[in-house]
Amino acid sequence: MVTRDWTTGTIYLSQTITGVLGNFSLLSHYLYLYFIGCKFRSTDLIIKHLTVANCLVILSRGVPQTMTALGMKHFLSDIGCKLMFYVHRVGRDVSISSTCLLSIFQAITVSPRNTLWAELKAKAHKYIGPSVILFWIVNMILNILVPTGVSAKWSEKNVTKKTDYGYCYSITNDKLKEYGRLYAALVLLRDVFFVVLLLWSSSSMVVTLYRHKKQIQYIHGTNVSSRSSPESRATQSILILVSSFVSLFTLSSILHICLTVIRNPSFWLVNTSALLAGSFPTVSPYILMSHDSRVQRLCCACTRNTESHI
Repeated sequence: MVTRDWTTGTIYLSQTITGVLGNFSLLSHYLYLYFIGCKFRSTDLIIKHLTVANCLVILSRGVPQTMTALGMKHFLSDIGCKLMFYVHRVGRDVSISSTCLLSIFQAITVSPRNTLWAELKAKAHKYIGPSVILFWIVNMILNILVPTGVSAKWSEKNVTKKTDYGYCYSITNDKLKEYGRLYAALVLLRDVFFVVLLLWSSSSMVVTLYRHKKQIQYIHGTNVSSRSSPESRATQSILILVSSFVSLFTLSSILHICLTVIRNPSFWLVNTSALLAGSFPTVSPYILMSHDSRVQRLCCACTRNTESHI
């Protein structure tokens, strides 16, 4: 038992440290670009909020799970448990929303000028800021019921189901049962809606890139430069990001459904679900930095941006 707990704690600790370092490195990168006067891209604002949301997810779930696995028990009060779960849900949902917005905006950016997106293409950057703020507000309101189903100690009389996370209990009683079903339905509809948008925008980008590549090959023949444009690299980065998100999110959702359905979920199911929930926030900053040419060039060729879209 001790060996199992220490192994689990080490895995959680490694994921938490890796995720925090990656996301703070990405935020530091943007802070560096700001101080040296680099020109920001329109998608950078979305990525900043995505990074903040990722940090909230990692810290609100990874840190408590690590402390619990390493032997620390009951270190959170009832209010602390409710706050941790609420922050985790808001961060997770903003991460989903931001990833979807990033994919849609890039799909509009790379779309040809002779399509129906032409008019929206010129104005899209103006809607980024209000959209991101709206995501935070809506998700903070939508998750307002999350704290009602969390407790530091299982002291409810009419509890029909509980899930032990080690440091807190997720509970369901007769009073919360009907509200829980309505809430679960709303969350499911929202998540399905965002996944559909992600798949649509990703498919649109793939088709656009394929057509562009065929046109370039037709014009220049076989003598095509192997260097891709910044726009193409950004699109490839977002496609990899979306692919990682959809796969990890699908697995995480399946395990979350299992946690909801199974009356007494096992130790491995609870911990695997928590690890998958933190996987995307951990890997996403590394995907974004690996395809950002400004990280590699340290922004030596950047010029001061006097007309930033942010």
